[in-house]
Amino acid sequence: MKIREIIEEIEAIAPLPLQEDYDNAGIQVGDIQLDVTGVLLCLDVTEEVIDEALDLKCNLIISHHPLIFKPLKSITGKTYIERCIQKACKHDLVIYSAHTNLDNAWGGVSFRMAEKLGLQNIRTLSPSPVSPIQDDDDVLLRAGAGAIGELLLPEDEATFLQTIKTVFHQDTLKHSQLCNKKIHTVAVCGGSGAFLLPEAIACEADVFITGEAKYNDFYDVENHILLVVAGHYETEIFTKELFFEVITKKIPTFAVHFSNADTNPVNYI
Repeated sequence: MKIREIIEEIEAIAPLPLQEDYDNAGIQVGDIQLDVTGVLLCLDVTEEVIDEALDLKCNLIISHHPLIFKPLKSITGKTYIERCIQKACKHDLVIYSAHTNLDNAWGGVSFRMAEKLGLQNIRTLSPSPVSPIQDDDDVLLRAGAGAIGELLLPEDEATFLQTIKTVFHQDTLKHSQLCNKKIHTVAVCGGSGAFLLPEAIACEADVFITGEAKYNDFYDVENHILLVVAGHYETEIFTKELFFEVITKKIPTFAVHFSNADTNPVNYI
């Protein structure tokens, strides 16, 4: 099987046209016409992840965050990004990333967050504009940012905050002032999703959970909604599961590995 065939399966559910203009999803390094020997799934590509792929004899790394996000003027090994590129090229590794195209895909990152929280009736929080050439089966038709759904039974805020900590494996959370009301409707967006706060409020969500937010966002919610920041890495780590399910559904006996490297650059004390 060729590496390009694995990539085609990913892009069938997360087409590259779904990525944001600022993004650089897709092939980062390597020749996709090579026969695939194994796949390593990760959130971020680091030197440790490259070494892990080599140890496992995987020649395809699929990440959520692109290794190459900003243009490079030279590759001299002065940064970890350049060193990863050098080592990947030296060992014929292919690196592929599905970033905001997977964020915006139906059933993508935010949907997986919602499922982990046990939400019902999950739908897109901010649907993408519909093209007149799209039909009902078009994956582009169902795309959009964030997700929203309801808890089976309403919970008080303190209890639900503990649930969030458990689901996202966080010892600490940042949140806005409590609204002193029950949590029923929950809006989510993995990673840097604070731009969806107005949509979450407009949809009358009781809480909005994302990975990052700015200082003033905690003021701007006023008493409309409870804002919870659960960490960029923590809210997107489930992307590895999405990749795994897509690949193994098509090729159930293929060698697909989860990276064991902790690539979270944020530390807590």
